Amino acid sequence: MAAYLLKRLLLIIPTLLGIMLISFVIIQFAPGGPVERVIAQISGNDVSATSRIGGGGADGMSGRPQGQQGGEVSSKYRGAQGLDPEFIKQLEKQFGFDKPAHERFFLMMKNFLVFDFGKSYFRDISVMQLIKEKLPVSISLGLWMTLLTYLISIPLGIRKAVHDGERFDTWTSGVLVIGYAIPGFLFAVLLLVLFAGGSFFQWFPSRGLTSEGFQHFSMAGKVLDYFWHLTLPIIAMSLGAFTTMTFLTRNSFIDEIRKQYVTTARAKGLGEREVLYGHVFRNAMLLIIAGFPGAFIHAFFTGALLIETIFSLDGLGLLSFESTINRDYPVVFATLYIFSLLGLVVNLVSDFVYTLVDPRIDFETREV
Repeated sequence: MAAYLLKRLLLIIPTLLGIMLISFVIIQFAPGGPVERVIAQISGNDVSATSRIGGGGADGMSGRPQGQQGGEVSSKYRGAQGLDPEFIKQLEKQFGFDKPAHERFFLMMKNFLVFDFGKSYFRDISVMQLIKEKLPVSISLGLWMTLLTYLISIPLGIRKAVHDGERFDTWTSGVLVIGYAIPGFLFAVLLLVLFAGGSFFQWFPSRGLTSEGFQHFSMAGKVLDYFWHLTLPIIAMSLGAFTTMTFLTRNSFIDEIRKQYVTTARAKGLGEREVLYGHVFRNAMLLIIAGFPGAFIHAFFTGALLIETIFSLDGLGLLSFESTINRDYPVVFATLYIFSLLGLVVNLVSDFVYTLVDPRIDFETREV
């Protein structure tokens, strides 16, 4: 197992490098950019993601503005005509675009290796500090959503497996399928309308993670206020994961229940409860327990953008989206680097958890 873990650890390096390289290359061809955004702000125009597509920007791969196929080029940025060329050069130097692309990439990766992500282009704050400020919201959503999903889905999935094909299994499956078909953001809006003062009840707050004056509450008051604000966002985010986990648990237990060793255990006179929790449970829960780290990371970093927007929660999902729209590349690449690194490490942790849950698994016999 140690040799396998070492191979996987070493494999993280080229995988992470490949992810960052592909993303960096794509960004080079993406329309717009931080220089164009500053120019647009100076000229009073809004910069859009299509500012250099089609008739709006540079002519093909030549880098020349349209209508200038020869001679001196006044500027390679749309809207820069009439601006001092020295000012444009200063902007390029400020954002690091005075260097060739390959130099910028290797310099970025060198800094990222020591988790030096630099400063945001458009916020007077370091990227690491910015991520730390948004982290509590994302941790709250990811952690409690994952725990709620497991605490409800596993018992429900086991009961559905035990009552496979019966009325309980049928009607709960119907409810789960309907719930899975409802988009999380749409369910979030429904919860706001029903329970956050939209048109009916005002039982829960509609925005934020804490109430005004939170710092003056007692410890019990802070805990209650915290969960009071989290209730609706967590329910909205859990809808799809809840359905998936319930069916995964149900199918895993059904598959184990139908195996020969269960028939043998029953033939020996063991009760159904003893068979279920003494023999089936450990094997059926292997996939579910080992998948917990991945499920948490998935909940932690994905699917929260619309929920954060609807409930006015300023987390990493909203930060990543806004940074992409605003072409704040240090934040974009830093979040991509962290998310990718965590994803690769969590995959490795999941394999390790497999061996803890079932020592019979030997990854060293597999090809990496």
